[in-house]
Amino acid sequence: MEKTTITTSYIKGDSMFGLLINEKEVKEMEYLIKREMDEILFDLKDDRIDHIVKRAMEERYKILFTLFRRVAPPNECLKYMRRDNKSRKKG
Repeated sequence: MEKTTITTSYIKGDSMFGLLINEKEVKEMEYLIKREMDEILFDLKDDRIDHIVKRAMEERYKILFTLFRRVAPPNECLKYMRRDNKSRKKG
């Protein structure tokens, strides 16, 4: 029997919802979120992309990482943690 996981996410203000998913679905969510974060990280290195667009990409990355932390093991989360903006090159 597959293990079932409950994860919760916040929506608009104080509202919250629960999601009941099995281990296979957790792995699929983890995979999809990792691919999206990898794509953003790759695009952030592209000097042709305007800084305003990059700021929006950073915001999206933060949201994805928050979701990722809910489904991924801690050692995987460490691989995708970003340093603060002060230590990153402006671009």
